[in-house]
Parts: sequence; C-alpha cells; structure tokens
Amino acid sequence: MSDIVEKIRTQLWAMQDTEYKDFHAKLIPTVDSGAIIGVRTPQLRKYARKLAKDPQIEDFLTQLPHRYYDENNVHAFVVEQMKDYKECLAQIQRFLPYVDNWATCDMMAPKVFGQHKAELLTPIRSWITSEETYTIRYGIGMLMRFYLDEDFVPDYLRWVAEVSSREYYVNMMRAWFFATALAKQYDRTVPFFEEKRLDDWTHNKAVQKACESLRITAQQKKYLRGLKVRTARKA
Repeated sequence: MSDIVEKIRTQLWAMQDTEYKDFHAKLIPTVDSGAIIGVRTPQLRKYARKLAKDPQIEDFLTQLPHRYYDENNVHAFVVEQMKDYKECLAQIQRFLPYVDNWATCDMMAPKVFGQHKAELLTPIRSWITSEETYTIRYGIGMLMRFYLDEDFVPDYLRWVAEVSSREYYVNMMRAWFFATALAKQYDRTVPFFEEKRLDDWTHNKAVQKACESLRITAQQKKYLRGLKVRTARKA
C-alpha cells in the first residue's frame, strides 16, 4: 500500500461517523457494511478538494480496486474536479469497472463534461451499451444530466428505451431518465408511454416518478396515470 493510500485511509477513519454509517449502509445494499467507514458526503467532498492538489494523488487513483466504499467516493470526487476533458474521461473510463453501487455512480459528475457535449456522446453511447450495471447507469445518468435541455435530440430517448436489462439499478435509472424527460421534453417523450415502448416495470416507475414531480402539470399527471400498465413485470 502506497503512502498516500495509507494516509487517505487513516484520515477517513478519523472522520468516521458510526451513526451515519449504520444509516447509509441500508441505502446501499450492494456494498458489504464492513466496507463502509461512514464519512458524511460534505466532509468527503471537502477532503477530496484538498487531495486533488496532492502531488501523489495519481498513486491513489491507480490503486484499484479500493478496499472501502468511502475511498471510492473520494476517488469519484477527485476525478470530477479535473479540468482537462481527456484526462478526466480517461480516469472515468479506468474507474467505472470498479464502481459497485448506485451512490458512487451517481455522485460522479465532472463539470468539464458539460463543456464537451459533442465529444462526450461517443463514450456515453459506449457506456449505455455496456454489460456492466453501473457503467450503463452512469451513461444514462450523464445523458440525463447534460442532454435533456438545449442539447436534446429525440434519438436519446430511443437509446435509453432500447437498453434491455433485468438489473434494478439500471431500470431505476431508466425510469428516472424518462421521468425527467417528461418534465423537460414532454411532447417528445409522452409517445414512448402511449406506444408502450418501455418494459412494464420501467414504464410504471417512470410514470410514478413523473407524477411526483413539481415540474409536471396536474393535467399531464392525470393523463400519465391513465397510461399506466396494469400488469408490470419486475425489473
């Protein structure tokens, strides 16, 4: 174990909050509770900002897989600060195969990606068509974050609709994507529900999430509820 890995691990244990660990462990059932130190997210972000300037940080980023969930989150927060698009993308590509939970996956959102949207579409397409649960989820998440506003193209809806998976954490992200698309691009998105182009579970979950949104009108919610399918198969 390199010096910086030992230093980071020691600091994480010093920041441990056992009550938070017990609470958070219930939210990420795919992670062994023994691998969770229990450091609150704001503290991790603050610590990662400091670590990003450490001349040895590359040693930590290459020591994969990490032992602890909290180390993965520090890794994510360090990488998302990178300002060089190619370097950041390379780090994301190296790290994604080791992401093993929805929380680490969803918290890693580099700002530099928003400045390279045309280029980012190629890796997003690759991630979405991956066979790895959290790589797929990450790709859909980036598509949802950066491409449902002024850069929206209807084909993006088809990309996500065509993802075929039995994984809960993939289909939950697909539902979240389509609920967000309904809020931002309603007219282009609602035909996917009228034509039942999603599997039953994702269809109904997206309708549910859309109806919980303050960005969907009461009239739209009433119409969407009428589009729910009665018999939904599990994800």
